[in-house]
Amino acid sequence: MPSKPAWPLSIWLASWGGSGFSPVAPGTAGSLGAILVAWPLLVLTAWPAWTLAVAALLLLLPGVWASNRACEHFGEKDPQAVVVDEVLGQWLTLAAAPGRQWKYWLAGLALFRLFDIWKPFPARAAERLPGGWGIVADDLVAGVYGAVVLFGLRWLNSK
Repeated sequence: MPSKPAWPLSIWLASWGGSGFSPVAPGTAGSLGAILVAWPLLVLTAWPAWTLAVAALLLLLPGVWASNRACEHFGEKDPQAVVVDEVLGQWLTLAAAPGRQWKYWLAGLALFRLFDIWKPFPARAAERLPGGWGIVADDLVAGVYGAVVLFGLRWLNSK
């Protein structure tokens, strides 16, 4: 009989390759992990930043599935190691960045983390959704807030 893998795909995805196991600030580690994938992807392909929103959409259902599985695996409602939600939200915020301008990416990181921690309405309400949906939904809201503010910063900078 085959043995269970030590690290199933769901845990790998939910922890974004293990970044969620960071002993310090696992959510920020997940956001940095999102950037470590997004930056080279956009540079190598020359795709526009808004394609990160498409990538977040494509990762949404696998992220919810992995979050559900991680909850079962760890026996917790929202395990700290689950950071795929940070990846989705971070990518939504960075979709508003103008190309590969590092100052906007840094601002996007700070804005997303701020809104993810603060959880302005309706993020806190979204967090109460069941299972993986609750884990992911509040970060999607934070990502949208971050994108809106990043667009605003771009607009102000263009004046």
